Amino acid sequence: MRGLRRWLSGRTPAEGLGWLDILRLGLVQAALGAVVVLTNSTLNRVMVVELGLAAVIPGLLVGLHYGVQITRPLWGHRSDAGASRTRFILAGLALLALSGTLAAATTFLFERDLRLGLLVAVVAYTLIGIGIGASGTSLLALIATRTAPGRRASAATITWMMMILGIIVTSIVTGAVLDPYSHARLVTITALTGVVAFALAVLALLGIERRSVSLAAPAPEKAGLAFRDSLREVWQDREARLFTLFIFLSMLAYSTQDLILEPFAGLLFAMTPGETTTLSGTQHAGVFLGMAAVGIGGWQAGRRAPALARFFILAGCLGSAAALGLLVMAAAAAPRWPLEATVFALGVANGLFAVAAIGTMMGLAADGRTPNAGLRMGVWGAAQAIAFGLGGLTGSLVVDLGRRMTASDRDAFMIVFALEAGLFLASSLVALGLGRGGPARAAAQAAPSRQHPLPAE
Repeated sequence: MRGLRRWLSGRTPAEGLGWLDILRLGLVQAALGAVVVLTNSTLNRVMVVELGLAAVIPGLLVGLHYGVQITRPLWGHRSDAGASRTRFILAGLALLALSGTLAAATTFLFERDLRLGLLVAVVAYTLIGIGIGASGTSLLALIATRTAPGRRASAATITWMMMILGIIVTSIVTGAVLDPYSHARLVTITALTGVVAFALAVLALLGIERRSVSLAAPAPEKAGLAFRDSLREVWQDREARLFTLFIFLSMLAYSTQDLILEPFAGLLFAMTPGETTTLSGTQHAGVFLGMAAVGIGGWQAGRRAPALARFFILAGCLGSAAALGLLVMAAAAAPRWPLEATVFALGVANGLFAVAAIGTMMGLAADGRTPNAGLRMGVWGAAQAIAFGLGGLTGSLVVDLGRRMTASDRDAFMIVFALEAGLFLASSLVALGLGRGGPARAAAQAAPSRQHPLPAE
């Protein structure tokens, strides 16, 4: 029994966080997802349908909160230098909850004065981006620096699946209590969601950072570096630059199909709105399966998990490219094509590479040789946010341009799916260069270790 408690608690410094602690941090990620989904999904629909605003307005506002997340490196650096990452996580989540409620309250303003509503919405979405950046970056840095290498792939799987679970639960509960709709009801539900999410995060984080030991503790002489100097040091690392490029290319490819898959199914396969919603659910079921495969594989691999994560990255990128190639063929053969099976395969491949990339990100940020795990997570988080912001816009723009140039829905979708497949192939080529090291890494490996002893990778 004592051994079981020790395995769950993860209080041994050499082993890092236990599975129970990782689950608790996954609850914090779920809390973040619960607040964000109301602004990225429910509020968007209200702006377009109930308020009659142009769809470009919520699209630009969502793009704004992604763009603001270019500040992630700064938040990561501050959490590196500060005494507590927990403080940044909770402060960011509190700001996110407050600004999400402010964004919901703009529904009253839009009805009275469009310009005033836009002004307040811009402020609210800017603060949403800051809150996500500060909280999300610090949370990932905490998980990365307190989790043993053999558990990072599984930790990434757990936290991301719990984030999706938080989104699903919030969507179901909100959908059940939001009718009959009113602006006041939306604001109340958003505020209550923020309060519950913050309270859950406080309870989940209680004592974790205080009683655990960082497995990537900063060297004393590095701890006081200015942000610009720390950023320059990170960017001089070949591995960090390559991984930034990989994150940007792969997440751009990943997000480009977000806004076009359901229109594709409706236009070329004559699917109803209910059927395309089910198709989206099929894709997400595949994503869950791919994520679970990485988590189970990482858990079974133990110390070999980092190498297995790189395998899953390549398999996921190549598999995604292949599935998108099949979607090109689906567009050519529509409506006579097994679209559901193809979309499910795309989801599995997406899940493989996405969560494996997060696990690898954690490993590269906290490999025991770098003093700035938070800053590194911030750089890669900023690359991901920018890619997500551009992805939806790129997909929609390429489809519109393709339809105008070719006068064919079929050809337009073939072009965009082929473009996505090319981005995934480029991502896999970049991923092949990861792990080969460089001057900075070689020098770091040669230096004597200042860290607690870790299991061999």
